[in-house]
Amino acid sequence: MKNRLDKLVAEQFKLSRRGAREAILRGQIDVAGERRLDPADEIEAGEELSYHPNRPRPEVAARNLRVLYEDRDILIIDKPTGLLCQPTQARERDTLLERAGRYLAKKRGVDRPYVGVVHRIDQQTSGVILVVISPRALRPFQNLFRTHTIERSYLAVVEGVFLTPSGRIDLALVGDAGDGRRGTAREPGEGTPATTHFQVVESYGRAASLVALRLETGRTHQIRIHLAAIGHPVVGDAVYGRRGRAVFPIRFPRQALHAEALGFIHPLSGQPIRVESPLPADYVALIDELKHKFGVTRVASAD
Repeated sequence: MKNRLDKLVAEQFKLSRRGAREAILRGQIDVAGERRLDPADEIEAGEELSYHPNRPRPEVAARNLRVLYEDRDILIIDKPTGLLCQPTQARERDTLLERAGRYLAKKRGVDRPYVGVVHRIDQQTSGVILVVISPRALRPFQNLFRTHTIERSYLAVVEGVFLTPSGRIDLALVGDAGDGRRGTAREPGEGTPATTHFQVVESYGRAASLVALRLETGRTHQIRIHLAAIGHPVVGDAVYGRRGRAVFPIRFPRQALHAEALGFIHPLSGQPIRVESPLPADYVALIDELKHKFGVTRVASAD
């Protein structure tokens, strides 16, 4: 008989379910002497578990690069949460670009391989991101994103329940909405046009919903601003989320936004490409806890 790892850890070491998940994600749980990092792992009855609360998170794992697709011109990478796409003025050393450069340097045997940025996702957002690795690819892929001829799909856990299962958000965005944050325009003709399409996947009582999103435009913080503007901020969003409202019933230490897929016709090869990123373990754990506390209602697709 098998049981979920987080359930067994909680029972054996007298932890809460969330405490068990956090211990697993920090690399503090071994099964039969082997470290496990996925709370949803199915474990055989009788397997030996050990808990190492003072063990630090492994640094080697943190600096890995998970490549989802590669050809001579591009890399599509599964970005973990917490990793910057490129250095800021603080000149961080561990960034997505730095990891991609090290990966290519080792693979190609060159000191300074070419790596170019054509789009970004937020530091606390996980999932699919594309970088170009040849000079000839830079302009064609910049054009894909500039003309919005690329599918960009996201999943978000948001607060509350939608009145309609699907829809379109058309709200122009401004760099300062009056409180120092980006936001939606208040006057007609103001701001930059932005469109987000949404489809509710499932809801958890009245507390939260899992929503599939597709960007028609790709403005900075577009999804987060749009969802907050219609009363459904992304769970864990410290910038556009709850201010002066009741505390969300489950704590999540980052914004629950995941870049699920990129799809496009390769501008240099003509081949159709679609790459997906699986949900990370902390995101799966959040959904599991919402289901456990509030139940789940699947929402039929509009298709």
